[in-house]
Amino acid sequence: MVNLIMNGQEISVEEGTTVLEAARFYGMEIPTLCYDEGLSPYGACRLCLVEIGPPERARLFSACTYPAREGIIVRTNTRRVIKARKVIIELYLATCPSSKTIQDLASWYDVTEVRFPVKNEECILCGLCVRVCEEQMQAKAIGFIDRGTNRYIGTPFDRQSEECRLCGACMYICPVCQARCQGPQEEEVLCNACLNLSPPCLEKHDQALCYLDPCAACELDPASLKKPEVDS
Repeated sequence: MVNLIMNGQEISVEEGTTVLEAARFYGMEIPTLCYDEGLSPYGACRLCLVEIGPPERARLFSACTYPAREGIIVRTNTRRVIKARKVIIELYLATCPSSKTIQDLASWYDVTEVRFPVKNEECILCGLCVRVCEEQMQAKAIGFIDRGTNRYIGTPFDRQSEECRLCGACMYICPVCQARCQGPQEEEVLCNACLNLSPPCLEKHDQALCYLDPCAACELDPASLKKPEVDS
C-alpha cells in the first residue's frame, strides 16, 4: 500500500493507483474531459490539474497520469487549481462552444466570459475516440493526423477505413458531442443557464473541497452571498 496526504487527510491506496483514482476512491471529485476508467490515461485535457508537494513548493500536475507515491502531499481544489481550471475551461469554450458538457463545466466553475477568439470547432483533441477504437474495439480505424495547430482526428489518408465496423463507440465516448440545450443555433458563446455559485469557503480557506454536492450555499439566496476572489 502507498500512503499519502490528500486535502489534509492521510489516505492509503494500492500501488499503481493514480492520484485521480485515489481522489475518486475517497470521494474527492476532480473534473476531466479526456479520462475514462476503461482506457489508458492520456493527460490531454489538463482539467484534472492538482497541486502536488508542500504548499510553498507545490507544482501543478495532471492527476490522471501522476502515480500515487509514498508521502506526497496533494491538494485538489486550491485557489491556484481553480484558477487554472477556469482558464482551461475558457479555452475549451472558445474552441467548442456548442458542447453542452463544456457549457456545464463553465457554469459549475463560474466562468462568465470568454477572452479568446472563438473557433467553433467540433473537437477538443482529447483522444478518447482514438483510444476506445484501439484499446476496446481493437480496430485502430481512426487516429491523430499532423501535429501542432494542424492536428486533427481522421482515418488513414482521409479515406473510409476498412477496419471501421460502424460500432459508434467513438461517438458514444466523445465528451463534446452532446449539443447545447438551446439547439444548433445558439446566439451567445456562453450559456450560463446552470450557473452555480463560487465556493464560498474560498473566502476563508485556500481549499474549496466540500463533500456536499451540491454545495449547501446553493440553497441560500444568491444575493446574500459575496462571490469570492480566487485569483490570489
